[in-house]
Amino acid sequence: MPICITGETSIYYEEHGAGVPLVLLHGVGSNHASWFHQVHALHDRYRVVTFDARGFGNSNDVEDMGRNAFLSDLETLLDTLQIDRAVLVGQSMGGGTAVSFACTHPDRVRALVLADTAVGLELPAELAGEVAAIRESAAKLTQIQRVLGASTRHACPDQAMLYSQIASFNKTNFRTIKGAQPMWSLDVLADTRLPILFIGGEEDILYPPRIIDSIHKRIPTSQLHIIQGAGHSAFYEKPKIFNQLLDEWLQGVLTKK
Repeated sequence: MPICITGETSIYYEEHGAGVPLVLLHGVGSNHASWFHQVHALHDRYRVVTFDARGFGNSNDVEDMGRNAFLSDLETLLDTLQIDRAVLVGQSMGGGTAVSFACTHPDRVRALVLADTAVGLELPAELAGEVAAIRESAAKLTQIQRVLGASTRHACPDQAMLYSQIASFNKTNFRTIKGAQPMWSLDVLADTRLPILFIGGEEDILYPPRIIDSIHKRIPTSQLHIIQGAGHSAFYEKPKIFNQLLDEWLQGVLTKK
């Protein structure tokens, strides 16, 4: 089993394909296996790296640090795999790690994709208040209600079941996760001048399109796409659309380098 050692903790990872490194960072209800649609679709054009954040999937968390170690874990993983620069794709919780790495090491990031997330971003007061209110109301929902849109839950119950089964291998969930990730202002993220793609789900109740759009408009180097009929897990609910958007945007970005 491929593992990266960071301190006393073992981080599980997988590599598929060759080319520009594309590192996928999962959310709190997911793990490396949740990206199977992306791995299958993209491994013939990219070096796709998936991994389990500490406390998720096949990774442990001996030091019990949780999110406090996510940034250093990613840095150690990239060093272990001898990846100097990578495209980072972060969904929900994973977006916080991707933002932190981009703001700390912009020279090691070729492009940044933030899917269904504003995690790790210090928002203006009006947006922060709205997100806090949404988070409070969503706390009473089940995991599936939080992460999958109504369209997916009603039309594709098999997808909802598979999501739950994959999540069942995690030792950590949104109620038990420990630690905290650093927060970064939108100005700091904008100052990296990295190409950034925001992807949102039309039915995302945690980070509705209006929130993501407001963030996108404050970052000149960013683009935004909203996927219809998807909730908080657009990469999983509408993978063909998500993968096409990601690939087409990346091809445009990478040809400019």
